Amino acid sequence: QVQLVESGGGLVQPGGSLRLSCAASGSTFSINHMGWYRQAPGRERELVATITSGGSENYPDSVKGRFTISRDSAKNTVYLQMNTLKPDDTAVYYCNVGYYSRIARSSLDIWGKGTLVTISS
Repeated sequence: QVQLVESGGGLVQPGGSLRLSCAASGSTFSINHMGWYRQAPGRERELVATITSGGSENYPDSVKGRFTISRDSAKNTVYLQMNTLKPDDTAVYYCNVGYYSRIARSSLDIWGKGTLVTISS
């Protein structure tokens, strides 16, 4: 079964940068898409960025131009480069991976446990 390991969260001042990583491990699986979502106190979980197996990227207007998603297919790892961070970016960031299991012969979706990103002066 596939497992996710997230890293890179922390405390950053407004205008600063952070890079999040999410590595998928397991056996007999192929990744279809990878992405990042976030949830702030009192708010619903929202899309931050996604990338498909074909390399297509998707961002909401709130982060477009500031955040960049990328992947390393050989390492089954997705990254989120976050620049020009604002206090409103403060949230728990969750990695999401959609994959195909060659053993189960089905497409599945899993979530990471989340990593906290705090933007504060």
